[in-house]
Amino acid sequence: MKKLQILICLLIAGSYFQANCIAQTSKKPKFKALVLYENGGHHVPFTTAAKPWLNKLAIDSSFTIDYIENTKTINETLLKQYQLFIQLDYPPYSWSEESMKAFQKYINEGRGGWVGLHHATLLGEFDGYPMWQWFSDFMGRIRFVDYIPTFAKAKVKVEDTTHPIMKGIPSSFFVEKEEWYIYDKSPRSNVRVLASVDESSYEPFSKIKMGDHPVIWTNEQVKARNVYIFMGHAPELFENKTYTTLLRNSIFWAVSVKR
Repeated sequence: MKKLQILICLLIAGSYFQANCIAQTSKKPKFKALVLYENGGHHVPFTTAAKPWLNKLAIDSSFTIDYIENTKTINETLLKQYQLFIQLDYPPYSWSEESMKAFQKYINEGRGGWVGLHHATLLGEFDGYPMWQWFSDFMGRIRFVDYIPTFAKAKVKVEDTTHPIMKGIPSSFFVEKEEWYIYDKSPRSNVRVLASVDESSYEPFSKIKMGDHPVIWTNEQVKARNVYIFMGHAPELFENKTYTTLLRNSIFWAVSVKR
């Protein structure tokens, strides 16, 4: 009799576990994110570090991610599926006319949020492609001019502590290794600057400076929630708790999901 009772209990427990697993796997994700990444060049190590971090975040926070390594498939039909577009170290050139128009509509009409990192502001004429003027305007009407090829450690200063993506971020923090892009002018007059780099803190010292040097900002002149974070070259950034907190905050703010 006791063995029968134990068997019944095990069957009930097993049924509950199976039902619970089915419920979890069939649970509707909070949102879908599309990640555009580079699959060549010297940004591959950053992508390699970013993917597992993003995948874990997606699992822990109940959303899904699809990855693409070029813009060939980007069109309105594709973008309709996603509530968030993450431009992970992918430049704003070599896009097709269709992909550019679809992306512009996605941002201008607020069809989803956008988080752009590092290479997204490599604006100018590269590899025979003209500068994408709309994207330059989107990023504050800037053009890439120079960078620190030997890299430098530097202090990032938060300017807007009231913005949601700065929750849990100290007033200043260090980034150990970065290229620190230089633009033809500061985007400040055209965007809401959230943080800037203190060029006097460069280690080693560099003469490559631009003065007023924003590194995190959002363009409030378009309908889509968007944030650009310049830092995004070294894979070691994913060992920096402040950076990962900043990126996590940016993702959930851009897609308007409450955690």
